[in-house]
Amino acid sequence: MAPEPPLLTMSGITKSFPGVRALDGVDLQVQAGEVHCLLGQNGAGKSTLIKVLAGAHQPDGGEITWRGERTALKSPIAAMRLGVATIYQELDLVEHLSVAENVHLGHEPTTAGFVVRARDAKASTAALLKRLGHGEIDPGRLVGELSAAQQQIVSMARALSHEVRLIVMDEPSAALDPDEVDNLFRIVGDLTADGVAVVYISHRLEEIRRIGDRVTVLKDGRAVAGGLPAKDTPTKDLVALMTGRNLEYVFPDRPTGPPAAEPVLTVRGLTRHGEFEPLDLDLRPGEIVGLAGLVGSGRSEILETIYGARKASAGQVSVGGETLRPGSVRAAVRAGLGLAPEERKAQALLMLESVTRNVSVSTMSRFSRGGWVDRGAELRAARAATRELSLRPDQPHVPVRTLSGGNQQKAVLARWLLRGCRVLLLDEPTRGVDVGARAELYAVIRRLADDGLAVLLVSSEVPEVLGLADRVLVLREGRVVHRAPARDLDEHRVLDLVLEGSPAS
Repeated sequence: MAPEPPLLTMSGITKSFPGVRALDGVDLQVQAGEVHCLLGQNGAGKSTLIKVLAGAHQPDGGEITWRGERTALKSPIAAMRLGVATIYQELDLVEHLSVAENVHLGHEPTTAGFVVRARDAKASTAALLKRLGHGEIDPGRLVGELSAAQQQIVSMARALSHEVRLIVMDEPSAALDPDEVDNLFRIVGDLTADGVAVVYISHRLEEIRRIGDRVTVLKDGRAVAGGLPAKDTPTKDLVALMTGRNLEYVFPDRPTGPPAAEPVLTVRGLTRHGEFEPLDLDLRPGEIVGLAGLVGSGRSEILETIYGARKASAGQVSVGGETLRPGSVRAAVRAGLGLAPEERKAQALLMLESVTRNVSVSTMSRFSRGGWVDRGAELRAARAATRELSLRPDQPHVPVRTLSGGNQQKAVLARWLLRGCRVLLLDEPTRGVDVGARAELYAVIRRLADDGLAVLLVSSEVPEVLGLADRVLVLREGRVVHRAPARDLDEHRVLDLVLEGSPAS
C-alpha cells in the first residue's frame, strides 16, 4: 500500500513586493497530525509565507499541493474551504459582535438562505468552546469584553467551525500567562490527536521543544533548514540558522573617558505584564547602552514603553529628572526622547513625501506661523541636519522612498537631530542596510553619542550590540539576566546567557 502523501507541500514558493523579494524559493512540507514549527527572525519571510498559505497573497512562482494534488489558494475563502485556517497574532475579531457571531461570521446558520438561526449559532459555538476547554465563555457575550486569552480561544473556535485540517498559529502564546499557555498546548495536542496539522510560529524556542515535531527555519526569504526534529536539534543550531553571519562589522572606537555623572534617562521598575519584568536603567549623556536577546525577549517592547507608544503596567520613566506621563508619546518627545523604530518604512517614514518633510515633520511648529509654513526655513534646517549625517543624495526634494535603506535611516536620525532630542532609542538600526552603509551608520551613531546624545540600542545582531555599546543588558524572556561592560562580553557568552541565563541579582 502506497504511503499517504503529505497533507501540504509548498515547493519553490516565491513572492516579491516593490524593491523586496520576500520569499525566494521556499519549501515547506507538513504532515497530517503534526506540529510543524516555523522559525525565523523578523523579516525572514514567515508572515508572507503564511499569507500565501492563507490565500491572502498570491505567489509569483512555485507549486502548492494538498494531499498530493496540485491546488491554487486564490483567496482566504478558497483556503478555508480546502481546510486551512489561520489565527494571526493580531486577532481579526470584531469586538462589537458576540462570540457566536464572530465564530460563524461569513458562514452563519440560516433558514432559506437568509434568516440567521441565532439559537443554532450559539449552541454550536458553546459546543466548540467546551471542546476547547472553555465552556464558561458565554456565546452571547461581546468579544470586546473578553480577555486576550479568551479572544484567542474564540479565534480557535472560529477555525474549528469549519472542516479544518490545518491550523496556522502565529505567535499564539504572546499575550498568555503560563497557565493559559499550558491550556493552549493541551488544545494543540487534542487537535493533532484528531489528525489536524498545526503550523506553529513562535520566537520562544523553549515552546518549540515542548510542542513541536519538526522545524523549518527561514532566513532572508529562504528555507535554510526544513523538517528538523524539534526536540533533538540543539538550540544553538537553531539560533545559528536564524542569525547566520555573512557580514563584516566595522565599529568606531569607544571613548576612553567615563560618561557624564548624572543620568539623562532614568527607568525604575518599568513593567508590562506578559512582555517584560521590572526594569531599572540609568543612561547618561554620551553613553550607548545595548539590549541583547532573542526576538521575543522584550527588547522592542521596552523601547516602545519608554517612548510611551505602549503604556507601562507599573514603574516610571524620567528624563532630566522629569517623570513622564505613562503611555504618552507627546510627553516623551517634549522631554527629549526620539525613537527610530524597527519598521521604519511603516512606522517612521512618510514614504511618498520628500526628504525635507520627513526630517521636519516633528519640528513643524518652528516653521509655522498663523497656519503658514515658511518653506525656506524648513528646507534650510532639514538640509543642515541631513548634511551633518552625510545623507545621500543631497537632494532634499526627492521622495524618501527613493533612498537606500541606510539613507532612509539617516533621514529618521536627522529628524531627531533637528528636534534636538537628548535620548535616542534605536530599534534594529541597520536592518535592510547594506554592508558599506552599516559601517557609515555605526560611525554616525557613535559621533552623535560623542556629541552628548544618550543612546539605547536594540539589535538582533549580537556583534552589533557588542561593537557599538558601552554597556550591555542581556534579556531572556522579558528579564534582565546579566549586565556588563561590552568589552567584558563576547558573542558566545551572550548566546549562553540568552539561552540559559538566570535573573540578574
